[in-house]
Amino acid sequence: MADGCDVAMTSASRTSLPPRTARPRRRRGEPWLAAVAAAFTLGQLVLVRPDLGLGWDETVYVSQVSGHVPAAFFSAPRARGISLLVAPIASWSDSTTLLRVYLALLSGLALYFALRVWRAHVMPRVLALAGGLFASLWVTVFYGPQAMPNYWVAIGALACVGGVVRVRTNAGDRAAWRGVSAGAALMALMRPMDAVYVVLPLLVLALRRPRLLAVLVAGLLAGAGEWVIEAYMSYGGLAQRLSDASRIQGGLGWHLAVADQLRSLGGRTLCRPCTGSAPNPVVTLWWFALPVLAALGAVAAVRARRALPVLLPLACAVTAAVPYLFLIGYAAPRFLLPAYALLAVPVAQGLAHLVTAHARGTARALAVSLVAAGLACHLAVQYVVLEHTVHSSAANHEDWSRTVSALHTLGVRPPCLLSGYEAVPIAFYAGCGSAQTAGHDASTTAATLTRAAHRTPLAVLALPGDRPPAYARTWSAERAGVLHAYVAPSVGQGR
Repeated sequence: MADGCDVAMTSASRTSLPPRTARPRRRRGEPWLAAVAAAFTLGQLVLVRPDLGLGWDETVYVSQVSGHVPAAFFSAPRARGISLLVAPIASWSDSTTLLRVYLALLSGLALYFALRVWRAHVMPRVLALAGGLFASLWVTVFYGPQAMPNYWVAIGALACVGGVVRVRTNAGDRAAWRGVSAGAALMALMRPMDAVYVVLPLLVLALRRPRLLAVLVAGLLAGAGEWVIEAYMSYGGLAQRLSDASRIQGGLGWHLAVADQLRSLGGRTLCRPCTGSAPNPVVTLWWFALPVLAALGAVAAVRARRALPVLLPLACAVTAAVPYLFLIGYAAPRFLLPAYALLAVPVAQGLAHLVTAHARGTARALAVSLVAAGLACHLAVQYVVLEHTVHSSAANHEDWSRTVSALHTLGVRPPCLLSGYEAVPIAFYAGCGSAQTAGHDASTTAATLTRAAHRTPLAVLALPGDRPPAYARTWSAERAGVLHAYVAPSVGQGR
């Protein structure tokens, strides 16, 4: 570790080598990047069990392309990029294990190629350190094999920003131009608004470079095109879809969500409402170290006259994080994945500077020891939180499975329809459709459900002690796992 960082920072302080002599250096860095990507993939398969059931949002995305369950209601903020990504598996197989393995392999491969974009401007071992820092976060390992869009926005951000750094140095670098357009398109395909926030510094930088501006905008439009078209076809227009998306997210505006994000670091996949105390300071220490180390890396890069490869991802990380720290009133750790991916580059430079800033001897050895000990403690904390998160998620999925078994026993079997509390994921597990009369997923009316109850096995789910909706109050109340199920009379007649 110390030798690698010595080479990295000594070389980083020199001027760029000519392209002809840079190629062997890049090739030498390939095994480091491949090792990081392989370790990341293996970590997902071992630490996040491939048989871990699908979460709530995952069931929505997967149901859009599944041949085994009806499509769940698709609310305004969502984009169909992740549904397209899982379609090669989900369209013909209902195996969660197969889907997890596919996504783990794909996410590791994507990380490798995204890191490769940076080879010309970040020394191989520093770049591998950056990839390792991002890939070792519990939130990265947890969401890598999940059918969720945030990790893929992070990958697109890495590729896009790295491509811009390269084309600023060499406008004839065709691979870099492809990285810019593909990265922007991938982000916009997964989460259009996140893509806009990430590229804001890039757009400012491109104002005097028409070609770069055109490629960035074209990439964004290519990725977000389907979302925009769908807005006019199904949501009443783009302005209405944006308005609905804002409302569903609690109304975009000034919301200080920094403390909420802090609370979520203990393994809460969704913090809404975000109450309770913050996790142990040991769990959150790395979060406070990020800006300090990133600033250190930025200062070192400026002094070495290699500022752009560090300052640009730092600026994009800040704009990517702003909406989730200051504009929405709840938190989820996955929201900040793009910011973490981009911050990894300046943070790795900062750590390398800590090691190489001292003269050889006792000071150097002490610096290496402290950095190594800090990274070891960091990995231990990430593993503990990851284990807790996986266990908690598995417990929730088991509750859903018990409810499904009870519903099937009661006669609520496909083709069937569920409504009420957590109806969306439970319906997916049960092979049913889902419909809600209120809330963010409202897609029908009470009258429509009442009519459907005469021809389709239907149940309304509720927590014990909660009253069912008016149209279901005369229906049979049955225990379904940890929930109560109000079963339409037609179900009992057909049993």
